[in-house]
Amino acid sequence: MAPLLLGIAPYGMVVGMTIASSGLPTVLGLSTGWFVYSGAAQIAVIQSVAAGAAPVIVVITVLALNARLLLYGSAMARPWRRTGRGWRALAAYLLVDPSYAVGLDGYEKRGPTPVGHAHYLGGAVVLWLTWQLATLVGVTVGSVVPRALAVEFVVPLYLVAVVVPKATTRRLRMVVAVAAGTSVAGAALPLHLGPTAAIAAGLLVGLRGGRRCQP
Repeated sequence: MAPLLLGIAPYGMVVGMTIASSGLPTVLGLSTGWFVYSGAAQIAVIQSVAAGAAPVIVVITVLALNARLLLYGSAMARPWRRTGRGWRALAAYLLVDPSYAVGLDGYEKRGPTPVGHAHYLGGAVVLWLTWQLATLVGVTVGSVVPRALAVEFVVPLYLVAVVVPKATTRRLRMVVAVAAGTSVAGAALPLHLGPTAAIAAGLLVGLRGGRRCQP
């Protein structure tokens, strides 16, 4: 998880800076990171609550922004199948982009074994703690860090660091290209649905290519 934290920590600071500038009570702003554990959705909640949006609008927005987690959960269904409900509840709560990437890599190498589960949970907990700490730092220094510094620019770099080492075959490179193109084309979609559409498009290309490779 450590290399990904270089991108996650600045992102958490951006969220903390958003809390500091929103006018919400600090405790209320920080609590959004406990109940809405997702950067984009957390920012949306902070801004919506600060603007006085209706609760139902806030909930719908969060569900739309986090729709991609349904796909991640589906991918984790097999390795988590024989675990207890309590463990699955905790694992699902901690399931976001970096924990999914690190956890899936662990399951590919170790299988759905106790070691594989420990690999996922260890990385996911480290990520959660780092996120909460970075958000707190952002709230604290939000008034002194200039917006022109644009620390959020680091965020896409950690995603590149996750994807590029995985694109080792022609089919996987095609999946990445289609997903990236769909994400750019879908940037104007409402409720930040571009990433979810990109994931779906990449999955379709990957599944189609997989069928063609079958004897």
